[in-house]
Amino acid sequence: MSDSNPAAPAGDLPGLDLTRLADWLATTRPGFAAGALSGRLIAGGRSNLTYVVGDGVSEWILRRPPLGHVLATAHDMGREFRVMSALADTAVPVPRTYLLCTDAEILGAPFYLMENVAGVPYRAPAELEAVGPERTRVIAEGMVDALAELHRVDPEAVGLGDFGRAKGFLERQVRRWKKQLDASYTRDLPAAEELHALLAAHQPEQSPDGIVHGDYRLDNVLVDAQDRVAAVVDWEMATIGDPLTDVALLVLYQRLGDLGVPGDMSSVPGYLTESETLDRYADRSGRDLGNLGFYLGLAAFKLAAILEGIHYRYLHGQTVGSGFDSIGDAVEPCCAPESTLCGRRIDDRRHPRRDIAMTWEVSAHL
Repeated sequence: MSDSNPAAPAGDLPGLDLTRLADWLATTRPGFAAGALSGRLIAGGRSNLTYVVGDGVSEWILRRPPLGHVLATAHDMGREFRVMSALADTAVPVPRTYLLCTDAEILGAPFYLMENVAGVPYRAPAELEAVGPERTRVIAEGMVDALAELHRVDPEAVGLGDFGRAKGFLERQVRRWKKQLDASYTRDLPAAEELHALLAAHQPEQSPDGIVHGDYRLDNVLVDAQDRVAAVVDWEMATIGDPLTDVALLVLYQRLGDLGVPGDMSSVPGYLTESETLDRYADRSGRDLGNLGFYLGLAAFKLAAILEGIHYRYLHGQTVGSGFDSIGDAVEPCCAPESTLCGRRIDDRRHPRRDIAMTWEVSAHL
């Protein structure tokens, strides 16, 4: 995993006490660490905290929940650890997992250690532009293909049959993200309330069950030097349910540029268009995308709840790093009826699946 932050001595990293970690490792897995530990925080995370920890010989990735206010059911380290361990022998590229600690007394929260995969998480358009349009297209195609591979995995076959309850998944998602939004309340959000009411009243029949990543986007994929997907990371929201929620969220992230949100990759030369993304996914997964309008509305509401949780932590001084001061400004635009996030039509002239091209108003009458 690529990063450029310098190593820090014990005690200098919020959320990571290297002395306590070293003591725990010596007791739990003697010989795992060869010497004194050093660590550095990986920049870019807006949720769980991610560090590179090393002993002078080897390096690993340590993941733990954010500091302070943590929403119920979110930031579950055990879920991340379990799903990556289960996918180790499938076609889905994931890091090797090593140790899980559920004792919050060690670092103040549960955490786990995994392989430090050699790969780049492309987070900014300029990073993709630097590799050129041909390589950008290969990277974007690989990202879509990895998602389709994930959705082709039989949860029962990899020991994840009890990883979530598929029945009633969409209904619970609508309810869950409303609960998460309410838990971070600091202000009235009328557009979010309106969108929630529409989602609660109009739910389509679920698509066939599968493993859901929960936050699938380009910067949660590590790309190796050959432009291949080396690992899919950030599995904190993974479950068993309706995989089309992943597809809609991926599309939503591609649309963020319409709101002027930095980091929009869809305008980079060579990057797949929305139509190309959906066509490629449908062809490789075999899934019907006919009701995508509802899923786009749900994705917008979910993103709003996540952003409001981050905004809450920022207001209470519980974020680590910079760039949090404007997060709250995007919450209501995510949910507004006129928003292009869940309301823009796909151009019917170039997209054969016209049933996908629904405004949010149309999907509200399914």
